[in-house]
Parts: sequence; C-alpha cells; structure tokens
Amino acid sequence: MGKTDPRIAVLMGTMDGAAFIDEQIQSLHAQSHPLIDLWISDDGSADGTIAIIEAWKPRWTKGRITLVDGPRKGFAANFRSMIIDPRIDADCYAFSDQDDVWEPDRLESALGWMQAFDTDIALMSCSRTATMTETGRLVGHSPLFSRPPSFRNALVQSIAGGNTMLLNRAARDLLARASAHTGFVSHDWWAYLIVTGAGGVVRYDPRPLVRYRQHAANLVGANASWQARISRLSRLFKGQFADWTDVNLAGLAVNRDLLTQDALACLDLFANGRRGGLFQRLGALRESGVYRQTFAGTLGLYLAFALGRI
Repeated sequence: MGKTDPRIAVLMGTMDGAAFIDEQIQSLHAQSHPLIDLWISDDGSADGTIAIIEAWKPRWTKGRITLVDGPRKGFAANFRSMIIDPRIDADCYAFSDQDDVWEPDRLESALGWMQAFDTDIALMSCSRTATMTETGRLVGHSPLFSRPPSFRNALVQSIAGGNTMLLNRAARDLLARASAHTGFVSHDWWAYLIVTGAGGVVRYDPRPLVRYRQHAANLVGANASWQARISRLSRLFKGQFADWTDVNLAGLAVNRDLLTQDALACLDLFANGRRGGLFQRLGALRESGVYRQTFAGTLGLYLAFALGRI
C-alpha cells in the first residue's frame, strides 16, 4: 500500500471495558491497513479502561488515538455522538466494540470491495461474526444470510453487527445527517436502514471478520442455534420488535428527504399497513415486499404482523 491509502476512523464506545479492551486495541493495531485513527468515546468508566487507553496512545503507530467523554445515556447515544461529531474526519469509518477481536484484514477486505465504486455512492460493508466466550473460546457463528441486503429487509431486520461495518465518507455523511435529527435503537440497524433507504450499496461478507465476545449472562452458544432463534421469535411475539420498529419509523419519518422514491413507497405501505385490519395488514405487507433473511423468519414476520406485534 502506498500514498493513496485511505485514512480510516475507528469509532469505539467504551464503558468499564478494562477486562478486554487491551486485546481489542491490539487487534486494531494489528490490522493490515496502515492508516487508522482511533476515536474512543468513554461513557463513564470507573475501572481501568481510561488508564489502558492512555497507555496505548504513545504506542499507536497508525495515526492518532483520541479519547472523548461520552454523553452517558447508553450505548446507542454514545455511538450517535461519534457519528455526528464534526471533528472526526476520514475517508472511511468503522465502528468498534470494546471487547471483540478483529481479524487482521477486517478493514482491508472491505476497502478492496469499495474500490470498484465511485466515491459519491454511499457504501457499507458488513460481515458475519464468529462467536466466542469471555475466555476467547470459539463456540459458533452468527447466521449465514443469503438474501440480498436491501431497504425492504432493513425495515424488519438488522443483518450484521456494527462491529463488522465499514462505511465510506458518503455513507457516513448520510448517516450523520440522518442522526442529527433523531436517536435510534442501535447504530448498526440505523446505518443499514439509512444507507439502503437512500439508495446506497450494502455488501454482506459471509466470512466472519470479527470474533464477537458474548458474556456469561447472555451467552446462548452460536447465534445460529435453535435456542437463539427461539429467543428472537419470543421477542417478536411479545411485541419488543414493535417497539423497536416504532423508533425506527419515527426516525425515518423525519428523514424522508434522504430516501429514494422506491424506499418511500415501501415505507408508506409498511407503516400504514401496521394500522389496518387483518387483511389490510397482510395485503400491505405483501405489497411492500418486506422480508427477513430466512423463510422461517419471514413466516414469523407475517404471523407477527397479523397479530399486530410488529
């Protein structure tokens, strides 16, 4: 790589991450891409997180580490604060958790895909993850999705974690404009909605590029396990997805000017269909073309829609 290497800003949110953050920063420093600025927004850590970050500053040879105070309103607000921060200037932007481990080519592989597109097209690369325990033992993988990423999928499903994403400048600028007007459920789902809704291109890499650490309190084995799938269906039928959808639709409503005509037509069918009678709901859902990535997931979507749970 030479002088034209793009500069990447990695946006990391931290909160009492001392147990694992050193290993994560090591994996960022070991990235094959040479130009990386690490921006860390700490949300009020009371352990040794800050000391570990400060110790890394003189050892970081890829660019600069900048530590800022987070808004202390939860993880979504913390990432939002970095998305809209005008001080963070780069060619591409990646999100990072504090306790994962990145494969060495996590960034470079996404950059290679982006090189085939014009820079004014909003681009987002994301991937599957490997799942590991607190001790680093690999136990499985996130689901392997095969249907194409799209706004019709994003309305009802977030297909990849923010910790796998890389956005070019056009996508980040779009996301910053949208996020200036609203909060969101999670930065990864919001990014998927906005980039696809505005006509951008999303690539889902089936290769796991991040080792995602699940902690004992919520470890259910591989995300693709039946136990995890049942847990997701349970949330769907309890109406939790309906609450999340309310937030997403409210955010999209104040950003209609960013969406394509096709996305607006789909959005209106989906949103209006949620308020109709049974046959109106099912008819609107079918006409909208909204789908989840698996047949079982789409079937669950139609059942939940019929019951008014989404």
